[in-house]
Amino acid sequence: MSSQCVYSKWEKTNVLLHSAALREYIPATKLFGHENLLLMLTEYGMVYVKPVNGTFGKGVMRVEKLRSPSKGYKYQLNTTIRTFPTFELLHQSLVKKINGRRYLVQRGIDLLRHKKRRFDIRVMIQRNNNNHWEATGIIGRLAHPAKIVTNYHNGGTPMSFESLMSTHQSPTQKMVYAIRLKQISLDIAKELEKHYPGIKELGIDIAIDQQMRPWILEVNTKPDAFIFRKLEDKTIFRKIYQYAVSYGRYKKK
Repeated sequence: MSSQCVYSKWEKTNVLLHSAALREYIPATKLFGHENLLLMLTEYGMVYVKPVNGTFGKGVMRVEKLRSPSKGYKYQLNTTIRTFPTFELLHQSLVKKINGRRYLVQRGIDLLRHKKRRFDIRVMIQRNNNNHWEATGIIGRLAHPAKIVTNYHNGGTPMSFESLMSTHQSPTQKMVYAIRLKQISLDIAKELEKHYPGIKELGIDIAIDQQMRPWILEVNTKPDAFIFRKLEDKTIFRKIYQYAVSYGRYKKK
């Protein structure tokens, strides 16, 4: 039985909002439109504009309202940065880029950094051999210095959670925090399963802000298992791969 894939970020976000426990971890998200973009930029100062159906961080834009010294707006897509004196000009440019596709506006989170580069965390959740959900891996993704997304396919560097968090937390704090992120991820799996009973695996992207608060950025129903090969501890990838083989995602090697 192959795993069920749900590509719509909007759909998955709305499912998770049903859960009172998970709601507090979800950044404000709305469908892209003139009014929604203006409201969110006014409220948060920085937002991410991303495709409803997208993978590998493709098409994701970071949009900011500039405070000082110059007023105005700017956005970044890949390594290109454009600035605009007015909201109307910014909006026109984004509409052209989006070109009729469905996009979301999501509150921007000021990510923790490692050596001045932003990073986020990916937690792997899978059905184990007893058909129970298990958190099988946790890994950090360090953004390329010139880019806004952390995806490996977009120049990001996979690194261990421990090394990325070492400048922010003590070893004990890191251990406790990793358990917390895994628990949030297991709760996500249980919530999504009510709506998509066929799911077997999830890759959960979690941002950590400057106050150490976790935020659920995205839930992937077809996560890349091979990023975990980059970890020093090879048993993690072996287990992930073995589970994925058992529910038919990969062929046995």
